[in-house]
Amino acid sequence: MSYEMVHTFGFSVYLVLFLLLLWTCRIPRTNSGSGWWAASIFFALLSRLSLVLLIPGNDMRTIVTAYAALNLLEKPFLLSGLKRFLNLGTNSAWFWAAAGLGELWLLAAWIGDTSALARGLGYSLVNAGCMLYVALQCHRNSKEEPRWLRLASLSAAAMAAHWACGPLLVEHYPGWFRHGFLLGTVLMLLVYMSLLAMVLSQFQRRLLEAEAKALDMAFLDPLTGLNNKRYMNTLFDHALLLATRPHHMVAIFYIDLDNFKPINDAAGHHVGDEVLKAIALRIKGIVRSTDICARVGGDEFIVIGTQLENEAQAFEVAKKLLAQMMQQVQVGESQYLLGASIGISLYPHHARDLSKLIQCADSAMYQVKRNGKSGYEIYKAQPDGTTQVQAA
Repeated sequence: MSYEMVHTFGFSVYLVLFLLLLWTCRIPRTNSGSGWWAASIFFALLSRLSLVLLIPGNDMRTIVTAYAALNLLEKPFLLSGLKRFLNLGTNSAWFWAAAGLGELWLLAAWIGDTSALARGLGYSLVNAGCMLYVALQCHRNSKEEPRWLRLASLSAAAMAAHWACGPLLVEHYPGWFRHGFLLGTVLMLLVYMSLLAMVLSQFQRRLLEAEAKALDMAFLDPLTGLNNKRYMNTLFDHALLLATRPHHMVAIFYIDLDNFKPINDAAGHHVGDEVLKAIALRIKGIVRSTDICARVGGDEFIVIGTQLENEAQAFEVAKKLLAQMMQQVQVGESQYLLGASIGISLYPHHARDLSKLIQCADSAMYQVKRNGKSGYEIYKAQPDGTTQVQAA
């Protein structure tokens, strides 16, 4: 492969990676490491551009020195980006000191007109040390991004070995210069692509976390942490799947707290909120993992009990719920006594869709209210369409 093809390939891919990293660093809350990596690729681009611009002059000493000087400047930016991305404790001044020593070596070699081996050996060892540091840090932190950090570690380790052995190989096998240049291009591209993949993986995690948070906000009641009515509607079909076995049924418990409004009015909404949180915790403590509990109004809750075999089991659940609602709620130094009116409807006996089942349970709950509150009753439909409730 000719030098022109290697330069064209390397320059083109570096340019794409530079633009991608430059784009990522402009996205809000992006790790600052991507900006430093964009800067390091920029100097890699300049070093390759210097080859294209200076080669027609045929002054190999100046060409190689300019390329090496720009290539060395790539490394402290690369290491600084890694430090920020992985939150390393290393002082960045060491990176710039190493690059400065390499630049001084190149300047002294250029002024003194030293041999190509002496000129290349000094800055190659600095490059090798920098890439070895990249390999070690990526390996040590590979638990965070196992796939991409391991690839970066392996590529950087291979690049460190390439830099360390390169001058000696070229000295004894001049043809290695062309092949080594191509190998170095491929290895550095692998390093940068791995780093870019880590940045994009971080974006992916942020999107997934934002999506999960949005779903929580959409389906959870922000005060009590229970599901809201929208989520309850979504899960009802899944609850029905648990009732497909013979003789199984689903029960809807419509819970309306008694004596909550006087507490809210007298003690304030902040106390009322604490009371609702305490009631929600009690409901969570009663229901099973296969049941669904949701807050559907200010002081109204719905529990969907699954895998029930008969009405007696539904009454047993209602009894447990009422017992918890009848216990005093402690808020600060004050205690409040509420109670609850609970209406019950059964699938498939009373209806086959959630909205009608809720209407039936709501109707039974109001009958409890009319009968003096703090109790539970099950909905009963008469043949003429009127409603009757059966008290427990």
